[in-house]
Amino acid sequence: MNRISVNVDGTTYEDEVEPRLLLVHYLRDRPALTGTQIGCDTGNCGACTVDLDGASVKSCSVLAVQADGGEVTTLQGLAQDGEWHPLQRSFHECHALQCGYCTPGMIMAARDLLRHNPDPSPEEVRYSLRGNLCRCTGYQNIVQAVLAAAAAPDSVTAPAAGGEQTWP
Repeated sequence: MNRISVNVDGTTYEDEVEPRLLLVHYLRDRPALTGTQIGCDTGNCGACTVDLDGASVKSCSVLAVQADGGEVTTLQGLAQDGEWHPLQRSFHECHALQCGYCTPGMIMAARDLLRHNPDPSPEEVRYSLRGNLCRCTGYQNIVQAVLAAAAAPDSVTAPAAGGEQTWP
């Protein structure tokens, strides 16, 4: 067992964990943040995407011990004072979901894009979401939701940690 301390959505958790425990399972079991989905457990679908220390990661490919001393933001940590994040609101308003299973990962990946590129083109949105799969939609409303969030006056587009990234 390893002892870890991790800040999740503004709350610090200290726990003993198995060295092989995946971050996605830790997030769902310990703080009970079930908005982080378990999709493929192989890093292919992106449903489990969260921010770890300012970088977008697929939490099924990160061990909980790797988050020790870190800061994790989940979909559930985006809303502030009962108000949805601009991306959450735009996904709702643009009907960018059907079953909703991929939505947490899509929103978290889109948030990462908007921190790096606050005014993306539709092609840049599609490129940035290429690691997140949706089985229900045709992606068009997802792209529209990301563009709508980017255009929102209250859009959160502060640069991410780790410097600038160039999008094709």
